[in-house]
Amino acid sequence: MTATLSRREWLLSEQPASRRQARLGQSYRTWLALRANPLAMVGLAIVVVLIVVALLANVIAPHDPIVGGDLRTERLLPPSATHLMGTDEQARDIFSRIVHGSRITLMVVALVAVIATPIGLLVGTTAGYFGGWVDTVLMRLTDIFLAFPRLILALAFVAALGPGIENAIIAIAITSWPPYARLARAETLTIRDSDFINAIRLQGARPARIIWGHVVPLCLSSVIIRVTLDMAGIILTAAGLGFLGLGAQPPQPEWGAMIAGGRRFIIDQWWVVTMPGLAIFVVSLGFNFLGDGLRDVLDPKARK
Repeated sequence: MTATLSRREWLLSEQPASRRQARLGQSYRTWLALRANPLAMVGLAIVVVLIVVALLANVIAPHDPIVGGDLRTERLLPPSATHLMGTDEQARDIFSRIVHGSRITLMVVALVAVIATPIGLLVGTTAGYFGGWVDTVLMRLTDIFLAFPRLILALAFVAALGPGIENAIIAIAITSWPPYARLARAETLTIRDSDFINAIRLQGARPARIIWGHVVPLCLSSVIIRVTLDMAGIILTAAGLGFLGLGAQPPQPEWGAMIAGGRRFIIDQWWVVTMPGLAIFVVSLGFNFLGDGLRDVLDPKARK
């Protein structure tokens, strides 16, 4: 107990003795603030469950997600002890398909974030730091992408690239970076003339070093918040492409494609479309809750 209290006091010290202690203390304060938000903790729990389910899909899923059972006796069965969420028109276990589909969802979210976030940061910080014609060109390019609804623009790119989960990820990433660029530019405009930036300039630092070494880290927290809030939109866009047959292709257990395949059974065999729809709803809600919590904790403008 004493050791726990001393560790807590060390983390919450107002006069840290080292950079490591300061960083750990700030992270611990952030965690305490996030933990005080019940909805944020619910969102975090949903995201953690999604990650665990995706990692342990082969262990959790009781049946093969691709190969179905006997079409004469196991087709379109309602939820039961044997099939927790019923079976689809190919006699495949829906629960197993949803569990394995979480891998596709997590892959889409992670890859889009990894691709779109650096692009948005690069465009936004470069435009905000240099200003002038560089800012005008980059922001007009951003405005062109923002002028189209994300799903419509993603449909155009997928139609050009061809259907498939890889092309869907590329299309969603291409349409996701403009809001991050706008946010990064706004943050950069507020700090580019700060005293510490001028001091770094006087030391002879090149613009690339200033942008990536000092401007980007200051913009990162706001962009991370926006990325987390956009996760739900990314999931819905991927599901929409799968529903239209332009995302993951059968027999991959992608949630949007599962809804598309079962929509003709929605009246009599409601579970075929309801279960993947609930999965999309719960995961999207979890990311929204977590994003709202991170915004309250990390964004100083949102703090009361």
